[in-house]
Amino acid sequence: MCEKNSFEIIMDEKLEGTRIDLALSLAYEEKSRSFFQKLLETGNININGQPADSKKYKVKSGDVICVMMPEPKLLTVEPENIPLDIYYEDQDVLVVNKPKGMVVHPANGNESGTLVNAVLYHCGDSLSSINGVIRPGIVHRIDKDTSGLLMVAKNDKAHNCLAKQLAEHSITRAYRAIVYHNFSEDQGIVDKPIGRDPRDRMKQAVTDINSKQAITHYRVLERFGRFTLIEARLETGRTHQIRVHMAYIKHPLLGDMVYGPKKKILGADTQMLHAKILGFKHPATGEYMEFESPLPDEFEAVLQKLRKEKNG
Repeated sequence: MCEKNSFEIIMDEKLEGTRIDLALSLAYEEKSRSFFQKLLETGNININGQPADSKKYKVKSGDVICVMMPEPKLLTVEPENIPLDIYYEDQDVLVVNKPKGMVVHPANGNESGTLVNAVLYHCGDSLSSINGVIRPGIVHRIDKDTSGLLMVAKNDKAHNCLAKQLAEHSITRAYRAIVYHNFSEDQGIVDKPIGRDPRDRMKQAVTDINSKQAITHYRVLERFGRFTLIEARLETGRTHQIRVHMAYIKHPLLGDMVYGPKKKILGADTQMLHAKILGFKHPATGEYMEFESPLPDEFEAVLQKLRKEKNG
């Protein structure tokens, strides 16, 4: 019987012979494999009433594993005077152009320097509270190393309205991406479900296991032979969706060291992906608004190299 602040997992025969850290991450999908590895190192996991003495232990069918949860570390989010590239602002909504390298909201290991820290300084208390103190005003997000436009809700009514538009797939989100290889077609759709990668809990993958529908529309904008500039429009908004879908169809993003070739080419050390167009109905007036941001200098520099290479 597990104590307070802990939970019990009884191992299924399907996981027999699996290393305990991987087995736990598969049985309890809310936490990653690395999370359970840390708990094993700190003695917070018991197997059949005895402390687990090795991360290499392979579970047996019927093993009763007690996971003792450490006290959560409380994050405090402080306003920081970080410049924001603001495209639009009123009493309901804020549209900002996020630079590459900025995390959207704080987490352990990234407690400061985030977009939320900057927005708190700029807006003060004028942010929605729906996503709590760690993500005030955040309706959607983009990856740390993806640049571009995102919207922030300044009150709960605006947040609910924008979140509803996201759920109904009525928000326009168009990205620019440089991907590997040429396309035989000019446009296409990837309609494949995305969930946690069963082989690597830190990644996403096209999978039928505990996944959600994901739809990406793409069209070719410029061909360079070994690379292609595309526009990708999101119908859904899953984590790493464009990166995962493009890798799935054998066109990984240039510079994406997670889902593509792990080598730096043409000066691209992170994925060439920019959230260029954002459109939505204003939560108060119902008027459709659309914003467009230019490609970052680094993205343009890579394109210039490709054009020069193409023209010989």
